[in-house]
Amino acid sequence: MPVPNSVEPSYFLRDRQPASLPIWLESLAVLDWLGLHMSPVYWGCGVPRGDGTAVVLVPGFLGDDWYLLELYSWLRRIGYRPYMSRIGRNADCLDLLASRLIETTQTAHRQTGRKVHLIGHSLGGMLARAGASIRPDLVSSVTVLGSPFRGIRSHPIVLEMSERVRTRILSRRHRAAGANEQPDCYTSACSCTAVSAFQQPMPDAIPFVAIYTRTDGIVDWRFCVNDDPATNFEVTGTHVGLAFNPQVFHLIARQLSRHAIGSPSRPEPAAA
Repeated sequence: MPVPNSVEPSYFLRDRQPASLPIWLESLAVLDWLGLHMSPVYWGCGVPRGDGTAVVLVPGFLGDDWYLLELYSWLRRIGYRPYMSRIGRNADCLDLLASRLIETTQTAHRQTGRKVHLIGHSLGGMLARAGASIRPDLVSSVTVLGSPFRGIRSHPIVLEMSERVRTRILSRRHRAAGANEQPDCYTSACSCTAVSAFQQPMPDAIPFVAIYTRTDGIVDWRFCVNDDPATNFEVTGTHVGLAFNPQVFHLIARQLSRHAIGSPSRPEPAAA
């Protein structure tokens, strides 16, 4: 589905606006989790098998790697080599988080001898886009789940939480340096490498897929889709539940299989 006209003038709208969203629907994320465990997809039935390629998983705002453990374990079961992002909690300077993600991607690339798939949930998808734009030589594809890569339009509660994170970042930097060298940190106006990177269209050579739900209670789904409808995939469910939604898992398996890249070249063994 094409992006509505109100979103078209610029690829990424820098102004941050609250969105009237049914955040109460996110309490139904448990149904997404239950649906996953009741689905044959969870056990690898009816999905293409992996080719051993590395897949790095990137958590969303305020989350850490561990809530993506279901997806991590499932990817391993169907034949991929998953990696946690190792970025820590996704509530810090975006440039710092993107740098950590790139380090993990470099490790996965070195250990497998292949380019790496990136999958990011929500804000993690924006970090994945940034990593792919900064180091396209490392990345095979990018898949994002409910990521507002066209502009920040979130529920007011989410915007308030992000402002608290920003205040903490600025306070920490002021104590460390005695001055605020990046007053726009953790905003769309920041001039850092990561923010500049995720505000740009993806490199043409890297396949990009956006998965979204219209019943998203956290971000406006219209800012989570591409102009090219062939790269957008709608599922039913919640924003939080995109991380463990059987429809999402099926789409991920199908998309990854489309970009199988053959045999590795002199991979390193995984760390013990």
